[in-house]
Amino acid sequence: MSLTAPALSATVKSPLDLIGKTPMVEVTKIDTGKCRLLLKLESQNPGGSIKDRIAVEMLDAAEREGWLKKGGTIVEATAGNTGLALTLVGRARGYKVLLVIPDKMSKEKIQHLRAMGADVRLTRSDVPHGHPDYYTDMAERLAQAIPGAYYVNQFANQSNAEAHVKTTGPEIWEQTGGDIDAFVAGIGSGGTITGVARYLKSVGSKAQIILADPVGSTLAGIVNDGVPGPDGSYTVEGIGQNFVPDTADMSLIDKAYSIPDAEAIATARELLLKEGILAGSSSGTLIATALRWCREQTEPKTCVTFVCDTGAKYLSKVYNDAWLADQGLGERELHGDLSDLINRKYERGDVVVAGPGDTLDTAFKRMKGADVSQLPIIEDGRLVGILDESDLVHVMNTDEITRKERFAKPVADAMTRDLDTVQVNEPLDALIPLFDRDRVAIVLDGEKFVGLITRTDLINHLSLNR
Repeated sequence: MSLTAPALSATVKSPLDLIGKTPMVEVTKIDTGKCRLLLKLESQNPGGSIKDRIAVEMLDAAEREGWLKKGGTIVEATAGNTGLALTLVGRARGYKVLLVIPDKMSKEKIQHLRAMGADVRLTRSDVPHGHPDYYTDMAERLAQAIPGAYYVNQFANQSNAEAHVKTTGPEIWEQTGGDIDAFVAGIGSGGTITGVARYLKSVGSKAQIILADPVGSTLAGIVNDGVPGPDGSYTVEGIGQNFVPDTADMSLIDKAYSIPDAEAIATARELLLKEGILAGSSSGTLIATALRWCREQTEPKTCVTFVCDTGAKYLSKVYNDAWLADQGLGERELHGDLSDLINRKYERGDVVVAGPGDTLDTAFKRMKGADVSQLPIIEDGRLVGILDESDLVHVMNTDEITRKERFAKPVADAMTRDLDTVQVNEPLDALIPLFDRDRVAIVLDGEKFVGLITRTDLINHLSLNR
């Protein structure tokens, strides 16, 4: 295999100078039928997503037209990536940034935004467009109340699509040499699919424009049937809507595919496993759509789509087996007993535990690191006790010894040995008396420890298995 050395660019003065001109890679280890599938790695932008492009264009236009002035505040409703891009560009130019984000977004995005200096306001993700708590409605209201604020409104900002007419579209055309039969994108704000489609059509391309839409978004129905599809919930972030954004020109789209969460997430994980590319959940939806299109073709064609952002923003979700199981998206065998409620099983090494000889300091750090309120205590492979936060409080609530000495005490001095256990083959009703006594259910199979069940586990099980 011959390798071509990449052309290296000169040193730049700012990360903003690195936005765009992203690489493109061919999928070679996933079945693409007779077609070539090319992925444009927008995750390589300095902010980690395709949204860096529109942040520059929209803020340039706002400054040029006098909407955004020195000392002003940038306000936006965002699923995270546009917020990251606006914060990257806006903070570099000296502006304050306030972002309204739906509460289903990954904690990595939220932590990233706050670390960059953005003022993040979380709002409900279970309300429709037009509700006062819907993220766009809240952002517009906040912008009106803040002196010197500029509401970017990517959903109706024509500079959004223009960024892709100027940069993304030409790059795709150049990188493919004009050999492109299909272009796949989603609609969050609508700028990407609209801008790239406009450019491709302007240069005479006959490429099909394909919409990748999550199941639960209404947009695929508008493209395929002329009426909105069924409105529902989905876990994929950043794409899909229950309304058509002003930025989106639906007349440019030839066909749409509705992709379930499970397929999108499985595709993103397969991409990492087989191609070594770490992509986010919306990229899973796009690539799943592209794969469906490619496999339907009866002759060789070329399809282009994006890795919209890096999967590093979704490690706690898309790449977390326990989270997927909590959402009912994981692939696992069901046994028809209490073990079906346990997503973190001891035999698989999923359960954080301590030993009776460990110090309370060690146990407490494990509880904090795993974000749990109780630890099973295991000795020689056997469950001998449980340590929860109340046990720690009782040991700490004394002035007889120093703090250092308290935390140096062994777990055996504080753990509860009188355990409330249930056998794995008992009915769900057996859990209720334990929860009534504010206990966690300790599940055994004979004498073998299986795992723990909390109230949340029971509620989640019932919500997924109505």
